[in-house]
Amino acid sequence: MMKEKMLKGSAMILKALELEGVDQVFGYPGGAVLSLYNQLYDSSLKHLLVRHEQAAVHAADGYARVTGQPGVVFATSGPGATNLVTGIATAYMDSVPLVLITGQVASRFIGTDAFQEADITGITLPITKHNYLVKDIKELPFILSEAFYLASTGRRGPVLIDIPKDVFDQEAPFAYDQKCHIAGYNPTYSGHAGQVNRAVKEIRDARRPVIFGGGGLIRSSADQALRELAETAKIPVILSLMGLGAFPGDNGLFLGMPGMHGSVAANYALTETDLIIAAGVRFDDRVTGKLDSFAEKAKIIHIDIDPAEIGKNVMADIPIVGDVRLVLEDLLRKLKPGDTGKWLKQIESWQEKYPLPLGSKKVERGLLPQFVIRELSRLSEPNTIVATDVGQHQMWTAQHFIVRTPKRFLTSGGLGTMGYGFPAAIGARFAAPEHRVLCITGDGSFQMNIQELATVVNNNLDLTIALINNRSLGMVRQWQEFFYEKRYSHTLLAESPDFVKVAEAYGVKALRAVTEEEATRAIEEAYQLKGPVLIDFVVNPGENVYPMVAPNHPINQIITGGDL
Repeated sequence: MMKEKMLKGSAMILKALELEGVDQVFGYPGGAVLSLYNQLYDSSLKHLLVRHEQAAVHAADGYARVTGQPGVVFATSGPGATNLVTGIATAYMDSVPLVLITGQVASRFIGTDAFQEADITGITLPITKHNYLVKDIKELPFILSEAFYLASTGRRGPVLIDIPKDVFDQEAPFAYDQKCHIAGYNPTYSGHAGQVNRAVKEIRDARRPVIFGGGGLIRSSADQALRELAETAKIPVILSLMGLGAFPGDNGLFLGMPGMHGSVAANYALTETDLIIAAGVRFDDRVTGKLDSFAEKAKIIHIDIDPAEIGKNVMADIPIVGDVRLVLEDLLRKLKPGDTGKWLKQIESWQEKYPLPLGSKKVERGLLPQFVIRELSRLSEPNTIVATDVGQHQMWTAQHFIVRTPKRFLTSGGLGTMGYGFPAAIGARFAAPEHRVLCITGDGSFQMNIQELATVVNNNLDLTIALINNRSLGMVRQWQEFFYEKRYSHTLLAESPDFVKVAEAYGVKALRAVTEEEATRAIEEAYQLKGPVLIDFVVNPGENVYPMVAPNHPINQIITGGDL
C-alpha cells in the first residue's frame, strides 16, 4: 500500500496507470475529458490519437492481444463513449482485457439529458466484465485497482470506468493497492485432481483422440504445454479461429481449423473421434454445425477457466474448471507416449484426398485470393503479426497463412466485426515494434476505418496493408449465391474508390497487383519499404471460400469446391 497523498481525479488516473505498468494509451479527446487530457500534456505516458473512437478501442484490443496486458482507452462522454460500443463487444466476445475510461457529464447533470450525456454504464452492462460510474472521488483509486484486476484475471475481458467531468477536478487522498481482493470473485486456476486423473485415464484408453483448442490457450500462454501434450501422446490438434497460433501451423499433427470453413480432415476427425480434449474453447455454432450430430462417437473432456462455458453448448463428460496451461501441465505429468498410429494414418489419408482448394474451376481465374494469402505467408518472417478484418479474406487467411506462434494472429472471432483489422494492426505495431505487422483486409471492411490512414502516416508506422479487393461484400455475396438464388442485393461494390489514389492522398505509399507476378513483386517491394504501405490486390470477384458447411448441417457434410 503506497502512502496517501492528495491528488486530483485526473492525476489519480495517470498515477494508477503508471503503477499498473501501462505505457501506451489509445484515445480521442472531448469536452468531458479535458481535465484528463490537460494532465496528460505533461505526462510521460504515450498516447495515440486516432481518428475515430472505434479505432481506439480496436487498437487497444490489438495491443492487448499481443502483449497479454490490458489495453487502455480514453474517450469523452456521449458519442465518444457510444463509439466504443462495437469494440467493447468485440473484446468481450473474444475475452480480451481492456480498461476503458470515459468522461461523463458533471454529476449534477446526470439524468437530465444534458448535452452529450449517455448512460454508457447501462449501455455496456451486457458487454463488459464489469463497469463503474464514479460518484465519489475517494472511491476512484480502489475502482481503478479493481478494474485492472478484473480485466486481467480469470476469464479476461473489458472493464469500463465512467467518470463525471467534475470528479476529474476534485481532490482526495490517493492510496493505491494492486493486491486487490473482491468478495465473491475467486477464479479457479488449478484443475480438480480427481477430474484430471479421470481425464488421464480416458486419454490413455482412447484410440482416436483429438485436441480441440481455442483462444483460451493463447490467453493462458499454454502453447508449450499443448505442443508437449500433442507430441507426447501423439494426438492430432485442431484449433478454432481464435486458437490459431497456439500450435505451429506447419506441425505434422496440425489439422487446421474446424467448422463451417474448416478443413475436411479437421471436420472428419471431429466426427469420427472417440475423445475430444477441448481446451479453452466454447464450441461456437460455426464449429459444431448441427449440434445433435456433433461428435456423436466421442467422450468430451472440457477444460476452461470460465465454468459458465462448460456444458453451455456441448455437454462434457469430464468438466475441468481451471487455467488451461496449468491443467495441461497436470495432464502431462501423468501421461505416457501414446499409440495412435492407425488413427494418424486415417487422418493423413483425408488430408491427401481433400487438400484446401486453391481456386474454383468454373470462374475465370484472374488473380486468386488464395494465391495472394499464400504468397503473403511465404514471404513473411515467421514472427509476423497478422491482423485481419472479417469476411472471405479472414477465412482464406485462417486457411492459408501459416501461423507458427501465439499472439501473432489477431481477428474478431465472436462478434465478427468488420473494421477491426486495420486499427488492431496499429495497436499491434505499438505492442511489438520489433516485428513486422501485416493487415489483411477486404474492400468492404477497410472502408469502415479507412480514416486511420491518417494515424499511420502521422506516426510513420511500419505497417503493410494487404487489401483483398473483390469489389463486393464477399462473404455476404457468397451466401446470396448459395442460399438466395444469386439475388445479389446490395453486396456488389462496383463504385468502390481507387484505393491507390485514396492511400496516396493520405500520404501512404500504394501499389496495385492484378496478376500473380505483380502480386509477388508488390509484396517483395512493400516488405523492403519503411513506413505504411498499401497493396491493392484486385482479385477474382467470383471466388468463394471452400470448404463450406451449410448452416445447421453436420460438419461432415462438406461442400469442398473441388468440382465447381
